[in-house]
Amino acid sequence: MADPVRIIKKYPNRRLYDTANSGYITLADVRQMVLDGIDFQVVDAKSGEELTRAILLQIIRFYGSAQQTIMGQYIEQNVKAFLGIQKKLQDQAKQIYGDKMLLTPELWKQFMQMQAPAMQGMLGNYLEQSARLFMDMQQRMQDQTRGMFGSFPFPGFAQQGGPTGGGGSSDGGSEK
Repeated sequence: MADPVRIIKKYPNRRLYDTANSGYITLADVRQMVLDGIDFQVVDAKSGEELTRAILLQIIRFYGSAQQTIMGQYIEQNVKAFLGIQKKLQDQAKQIYGDKMLLTPELWKQFMQMQAPAMQGMLGNYLEQSARLFMDMQQRMQDQTRGMFGSFPFPGFAQQGGPTGGGGSSDGGSEK
């Protein structure tokens, strides 16, 4: 027989009370319950309002270092790619105008006009790389979230391999 769902009451002072253990718990304790696969429900102590999703989002915010790392890596890789483009432009300008680089607005305009095709190619590559990095980051975040909350009975969350939108395919292609 399955264990009953543990009820956690959230009080106005933001404290969480575990009714099964008759004691106050922390967000870290709730996180551990998630990792241990314990079924629980968080409710407002006064109104009885369902707060489980809000608490799960808090856990992601406070303990989502994996997602934060992914986002940090994405931003870092984009900055590196941008700095690479900037260095290429600086190197090309040095070849044309020498080391002094006393570029007046007119010289800079001439340089940019000469470099327009190359810049379009570099920026195109940069945008493609950025899009790939973003898609990879998004997939890793979805996989980690699915792994963390896959044991919860959210409809379609753990069962499907693709992203879940909460409503199936009703909004998929009808607007095209």
